[in-house]
Amino acid sequence: MTPNRKTSSPRPPAPRRVMMLVYDAAQILDIAGPIQLLSTAVLLPGGTPAYEIELVAEERGPVSTTSGLVLRVDRSIEDVSAAELAGLDTLMVTGGLGSRAAMEDERLLAFVRRAAVPARRVVSICTGAIILAAAGLLDGRRATTHWAYAPTMRRRFPGVTVEEDAIYVRDGKFWTSAGVTAGMDLALALIEEDTGREMALTLARQHVMYLMRPGGQSQFSAQLAAQRVEDERLARVCSFVVENPCADLSVPALAARAAMSERSFARHFVAETGFTPAQFVERARLDEACRRLAGGEHSLDAISADAGFGAAERMRRAFLRHLGVTPGRYRERFRTARRDTPRSFSSLETDNAHLRSSL
Repeated sequence: MTPNRKTSSPRPPAPRRVMMLVYDAAQILDIAGPIQLLSTAVLLPGGTPAYEIELVAEERGPVSTTSGLVLRVDRSIEDVSAAELAGLDTLMVTGGLGSRAAMEDERLLAFVRRAAVPARRVVSICTGAIILAAAGLLDGRRATTHWAYAPTMRRRFPGVTVEEDAIYVRDGKFWTSAGVTAGMDLALALIEEDTGREMALTLARQHVMYLMRPGGQSQFSAQLAAQRVEDERLARVCSFVVENPCADLSVPALAARAAMSERSFARHFVAETGFTPAQFVERARLDEACRRLAGGEHSLDAISADAGFGAAERMRRAFLRHLGVTPGRYRERFRTARRDTPRSFSSLETDNAHLRSSL
């Protein structure tokens, strides 16, 4: 008779090791936003933390941020051994005003190069991309950063293809994001890749995030751009475009509304907004279509007409050009986000009690 043998249950997978590099004058949201999302991700069904996260800086001790808050970092880059780097899953580099000094710091750049080699993924938040570029890691690659720094990055690092309008960009193992909240979008994308879409959607809902935005979505919003316009004539035109996407929004009609010649209107409009009138109109109509897709069950033809596109195919091409998804797929993201997911908010909160705070 064969003796009974106890079968041991499989051991849960170990958390992925994530290391975020910070420096003085970093942006606190570029650090806290992604880390908050990663720290609340768990591996289903066991509830094991998905990530083990730590901060490192050039020196141990306090690290200032642009908000005035001070972080305490317990490990310096010199404390990190080659063996630890060999087990590193994701290297993250934060953004902030201090990135301009950090990109000139050869000691810090040498660590970034050393850590990037064994890391499965290398991630930058906002202007952290400039540090990766200064380390030579983005040459021949596509990348993004905060829109205000994109022209500087393009001039300083001509070997990098800068996609200044994208929320985040993935090129091989290198992931780069735009500013602040885009870092949280990128973090959700990492979580989705590692743990599945359901966990990413659960965390998006838990943190009251509007939508899991695709990386190709534009950083530009017509409504925000309209609020930046100082010329009162053009400001009124921008507001009219945003509020009346179905109106005649041709250059002659808009120039007449501004009481300017067409040539003068087009020139001043670009100078004020950074976009041609046609580009601005398309973005305003796209924003309107997005709101309608998220809020109702009207047909795509009806939404296209109400948003000012006319034919649904024109709306489809605009979505693909700016967001990288079709209108139908965009709507489906909202439907999926509203569905119940297997784990409740309270379950995640229970799991979070076992996580070690990284800040």
